[in-house]
Amino acid sequence: MTQTPAPDLLPTTRRALDHRLATAQARGRTPSLLGALVRDGRTVWSSARGELPDGADPADVQYRIGSLTKTLTAVVVLRLRDEGLLGLGDPVGTHLDVPHAPGATVAQLLSHTSGLAAEARGPWWERTPGELRPRLPDVFAADPLKHAAGRRFHYSNPGYAVLGALVEKLRGAPWSDVLRDEVLLPLGMDRTSPLPQAPHAQGWAVHPYADVRQPEPAVDTGRMAPAGQLWSTLRDLAAFAAFLSGQTPDDAVLARETLAAMRVPAAPPEAGDLDTSYGLGVQLFRRNGRLLAGHGGSMPGFLASVVTCPDERLAAVTLANATSGPPITGIAADLLALAADAEPVFPEPWRPMPAADADPALVALTGTWYWGTTPYALRLAAGRTVTLGPAQGPGRRSAFRPEGDDAHTWTGLDGYYAGETLRAVHHPDGRVSHLDLGTFVFTREPYDPAAPLPGGADPGGWR
Repeated sequence: MTQTPAPDLLPTTRRALDHRLATAQARGRTPSLLGALVRDGRTVWSSARGELPDGADPADVQYRIGSLTKTLTAVVVLRLRDEGLLGLGDPVGTHLDVPHAPGATVAQLLSHTSGLAAEARGPWWERTPGELRPRLPDVFAADPLKHAAGRRFHYSNPGYAVLGALVEKLRGAPWSDVLRDEVLLPLGMDRTSPLPQAPHAQGWAVHPYADVRQPEPAVDTGRMAPAGQLWSTLRDLAAFAAFLSGQTPDDAVLARETLAAMRVPAAPPEAGDLDTSYGLGVQLFRRNGRLLAGHGGSMPGFLASVVTCPDERLAAVTLANATSGPPITGIAADLLALAADAEPVFPEPWRPMPAADADPALVALTGTWYWGTTPYALRLAAGRTVTLGPAQGPGRRSAFRPEGDDAHTWTGLDGYYAGETLRAVHHPDGRVSHLDLGTFVFTREPYDPAAPLPGGADPGGWR
């Protein structure tokens, strides 16, 4: 059975998207504003408002993407983890000679919980050449540690300079070359580069109270490049958004499980930002009930954002050439919501699992189990994964993946039981006695007297 490709957007939806972009460009007073929407792995809408290089295809005009660079850097670092060259829990000092925060772990650097300062040593690094900070220690001021490592989220641009240096150390090649060869070219992002390539937009500073502007500098930030150097296009970022949201997974670039792990919050949100958090190289936030993941970016003269909603198989990209003005990530989220609300996602068609997964012994495990007196339902899906949750209503619900060749042992993937072990325990004669989940006992009937219940069942039974 093949799935019918998602249809093109309805004319009313396209007009609503066009209107949102046009309104944002006018009210945000930005010389140009570009937007694209990706659904089921392909760009289903794109538009551009304002001035562009003469004769250029808007989708191929380069804009500086600022901190969106961090997400691409994170993909390279996670490739190193998946290859076994480093661990997320490794102190960065075990791999790299870094005098500042050598005890901070790779995961803490990726998630901005290392405690490092927000900005590099002055002068203002986004507007000054990287030659002012030629070595990694030159990136840091005299007091680079602002918080204890692992205690709180504190956005750190220098932290990503450290990660870029880590990539160079373990790969033996410049960060930009590794990124190009291992991520950009495999994803078809051949118009993404550290330095601008024509056609590209000019970055502008627009006066906040007068309709006048002046050009912004576009410097090579050197050691700080992994935090915000890249230039890219609407077309390239649409391809990256499709990959990042799992619409077009590429295991040769990054394993699907690792992509999903990037979207797991690494630290509690800060006061005042209760709807936002950060994973491994991606920003996470809730909007209108949707959990969104992506990243925004800004450099002098430019704004950029990629917002994805894997559950809706949607992603949006926005680019502008102004230092400030339009709320670039909010616009991208609005574009995504307009499409999702007007044209809800079609579910994947149901199909039976592969015959190899339909082990009769596993099928026999499905159905109702009781935690105490609460009925739970165990369901089996393709890949021998299972879900266990309340038979009715809310409660602790998790999915579990099978562990190796052990057909009756699983590890929790999400929810309350993430990381916990679920086992089917057997009697000596081979019959299933009960399920053990992190020491909780699930039985086929409430308080089964034949099961090893801690504390036992009352000898008098039900009465």
